[in-house]
Amino acid sequence: MLEFLKKYRIFFGVFIVLSAIILSLFYSALKPKKTLPIYNPVDVNPELVDSTVQYISKYHTIADFSFTNQNGKTITQKDYEGKIYVADFFFTTCGSICPKMTTNLSDVQKAFVNNPKVKLLSFTVFPETDSVPVLKAYAKKHQVDDTKWNLVTGDKKEIYTMARKSYLAVKLGKPSELYDMVHTENFVLVDTKKRVRGFYDGTNKEDIKRLIEDITFLSNE
Repeated sequence: MLEFLKKYRIFFGVFIVLSAIILSLFYSALKPKKTLPIYNPVDVNPELVDSTVQYISKYHTIADFSFTNQNGKTITQKDYEGKIYVADFFFTTCGSICPKMTTNLSDVQKAFVNNPKVKLLSFTVFPETDSVPVLKAYAKKHQVDDTKWNLVTGDKKEIYTMARKSYLAVKLGKPSELYDMVHTENFVLVDTKKRVRGFYDGTNKEDIKRLIEDITFLSNE
């Protein structure tokens, strides 16, 4: 038996190596490849989507915009051109979910501090109170990196339009107040082609972990 093994040791060695390679390739072929969906208004909870776009089932992208950030600078779609970014809606005096959302978005900022492909964009839903100085103080308090994260304010109607027609992420507020909004815990992931690729609970650590993984996936595409 030993003589037999010695005689064919090279054959068995090659056989074992080839078997390992084949099994590895077979496993890779069977393992589902990671993908991220592309969301259109028809795919999302109608409560979060303006009625005028709820029927759209393909080719939805984020509309052009122009708002003012914490430094008084005008921020437009061009500032996010070719970027992967996370958008959310908040207000500085919120004492419920906003502090946790901001803390978690800070973690996302830290995770991609050295990745120029990734940015963040936070819209205030109370622009009447969240002025540039107020946003600046909030940014300093939460160690916002001005090169990576914009907190923006502007016309309430335009923010409302972006929230419900582009990002598909904010509920209607009181019907007695025009363009009133109820901000949600949603973080919205947008890809380099301005398409919505994911929604995440901004208060949930597991969802933040998933968000970071998905941003990494898009970065490596």
